[in-house]
This record gives sequence, structure tokens and C-alpha cells, in this order.
Amino acid sequence: MNWNERFARGNRPGLDAVGAHIGSPLWENLRAHLEETYLVEPHIEHSGCSAAPGWNVKYKKGGRSLATIYPHEGYFTSLVTLGTREAPEAELALGTCGEYIQELCRRTTPCNGSRWLMIDVKSEEILEDVKRLIRVRAGRK
Repeated sequence: MNWNERFARGNRPGLDAVGAHIGSPLWENLRAHLEETYLVEPHIEHSGCSAAPGWNVKYKKGGRSLATIYPHEGYFTSLVTLGTREAPEAELALGTCGEYIQELCRRTTPCNGSRWLMIDVKSEEILEDVKRLIRVRAGRK
């Protein structure tokens, strides 16, 4: 049974269920990083978005989204939005990211000046790149 069948709209999963479904230490690493570095709490929300419907985990700071996590079996996708306000620092950070993130950024068409990066986190290198982009999004050096 897949994630969206197991947890239909009225059946909100807990963080333990999210972690068990993902089944990757990369998730626990990112979760601890976000909560300890930015002092934010996760919010499990249901989205009807056609690109990624179902339950996701949102991390926000000061009303701004830092990242949204979409659980998959064995990995997760992290949505990080880089807006016009972050553009100069984002370009510098992207230059230090691995080829996967750089190619993803090249393929992602800006929308109103923002890039919505849907990043499949399947390795430590990609996780560290996600953390770097979240740092840009949060405005922290």
C-alpha cells in the first residue's frame, strides 16, 4: 500500500509514521538539523497539489517556508524555494552544490522570479546541498 493510500486525507500520520515510511537516516538528519538550527517545529499538512498530493511535512520560520518534505519509501523529496530576494546568494551557493542540484536548477523554469526545487534526497551529498539551500532561504550565513 502506498503512502497516499495508507494515509488518506482524513488519516493524518504522525512523525513516527513519516520516519518509518521514509526509512532513511537522511530524514532524521535533516529533521534534527532544521529543528535545532532554526528552532522550528514540523507541521504535517495535506496538500491537494497536483504535482505532489498527499501528506507532507512543512518547516516554516517567521511565516516563510524553509522546506516542505514529501515522504517516499526509502527516500524523501525536499521542496526548497529560492526567490528573487535570495537570488544573489543562491547563485553562489548553487555553484558549490553537486551536479544533481546544479542540473535540477538549470532545468527548473523560474516562476515569477522564483525557483521551486523538488529535490530527491537519496544521498548524503544531496542532503548537504539541501541544507545549504535552506540556509540561503533562511537568510543565515
